[in-house]
Amino acid sequence: MKVNPEYRSKEALLALYNTPLLELVYQAATIHREYHNPREVQMSSLLSIKTGGCPEDCGYCPQAARYQTDVDVHKLMSVESVIEQAKNAKSNGSSRLCMGAAWREVRDNRDFDKVVEMVQAVNDLDMEVCCTLGMMSEDQALRLKKAGLFAYNHNLDSSKEFYKDVISTREYEDRLKTIDNARKAGISVCSGGIIGMGEAVEDRIGLLLSYMEMETPPESIPINALVAVEGTPLEEQKPIEQWEMIRMVATTRIAFPESVVRLSAGRTKMSMEAQAMCFMAGAGSIFAGDKLLTTPNPEFNEDQEMFHILGLEPKEAFADGEKPVTEPDPILEAKKEKEAMARKDFEPRKVSVV
Repeated sequence: MKVNPEYRSKEALLALYNTPLLELVYQAATIHREYHNPREVQMSSLLSIKTGGCPEDCGYCPQAARYQTDVDVHKLMSVESVIEQAKNAKSNGSSRLCMGAAWREVRDNRDFDKVVEMVQAVNDLDMEVCCTLGMMSEDQALRLKKAGLFAYNHNLDSSKEFYKDVISTREYEDRLKTIDNARKAGISVCSGGIIGMGEAVEDRIGLLLSYMEMETPPESIPINALVAVEGTPLEEQKPIEQWEMIRMVATTRIAFPESVVRLSAGRTKMSMEAQAMCFMAGAGSIFAGDKLLTTPNPEFNEDQEMFHILGLEPKEAFADGEKPVTEPDPILEAKKEKEAMARKDFEPRKVSVV
């Protein structure tokens, strides 16, 4: 059951969200146990492969070029560096690597060629590969799919109504189109939202309704708490209460029984007890490592200790879908052939020794 038919209306979802918390968690835990192993939680790592300098104006994002934040701009990482980071993440228990680039959209250039190489390399490490690169076309999505991309992340962030209060440089429909392009290419969709941006409860419900309206809802739904960063328009937002994250996780779990609900940004402000309640309510994934792109996150050792105390087990890669088969990329193959020919035709200059 991808969508719980009892909660297709705004009124029903709102009533569910406002259910007394312990009863809500109990209902969510019951559904979670029916569709998932409650002891398994996937450890994922999020790596910023290109940081800062983004031309968009997302009010929560410290990577926007127009805001004065402490984020330093870095060009696209090398393929070799990404492989090293991926191996390190895997050795620490992560079975999924999400690579994020501060782009408005994917462009068909050398940087995208390098991302395709990164996807191929990480897939060869038997890790799930997820990318978040901004808007992309159907052809670009297909190229990533053939490289071995397992999932594409493109968050809707909030309801369609509240979205325009946070972002003006990209339309809500643009985000829906990118999700549709990923879906058409056969890529698993990861899409969720951020709570604590000043939205009403109705906007949190509106986000879930956007997924309800899709022919196929996202296989993964990340739930983020705003990390207010100095220099961004939302820097003064008061942190949300922990119970709000628990309530949002539980509501999402009940509404989308088969999807993986991902407990994402904001965990540094949550106690272990609150995180345990989220796992009980249906969260099946966390991001591990000291950073989420540019914002703080609990370290690997802290999460491993939490898993031990709570009796949780790291989820294996590809438990929710087959490993993609990497196909040769025509553009990369042509470049390699050209480079090989250049080396073959090159003759060192002869130097006479007197």
